[in-house]
Amino acid sequence: MLALRKTGGYTLLELLVTISVIAIIAAIAAPSFENMMATQRVRSATTDLVGALGFARSEAVKRNRSVSVTPGASWAAGWTISYVDANGNTQTLQSHEGFDGLTVAGNTAISFRADGRRGSGNVDIEIAPPSGSGAKKHCVRVSPTGKPESTAGGC
Repeated sequence: MLALRKTGGYTLLELLVTISVIAIIAAIAAPSFENMMATQRVRSATTDLVGALGFARSEAVKRNRSVSVTPGASWAAGWTISYVDANGNTQTLQSHEGFDGLTVAGNTAISFRADGRRGSGNVDIEIAPPSGSGAKKHCVRVSPTGKPESTAGGC
């Protein structure tokens, strides 16, 4: 009589079923993950910009002179925080790299006076995710008092 030996391991059918289940779960989760990543990129860019504007405002008060936040080719390309010293030389305090894949509306430089105020009227900068993404836009608003704030949704 032939004796059947019991061997350890998995059968080919068991492996194929497991791989199929994992593939189905990954296909369902991928769009949700992409949306989450786009949302996080917009939030991160918003936080970076609000932080830079707050830094510029505090530096204006600390140095008792005007400090400007100037976009590169656009806000999406990055920005530079600088001031003009007593000798008339421009001093760079901080530079920030741009945001790949995000759309940032507005190209206006923002200056803070020595008292931390900006001037008249609000300045709005809208940060939008890549097209086709389900992520929300964010709006960074700098009021005449100089306080930068961010809100979810467009400007």
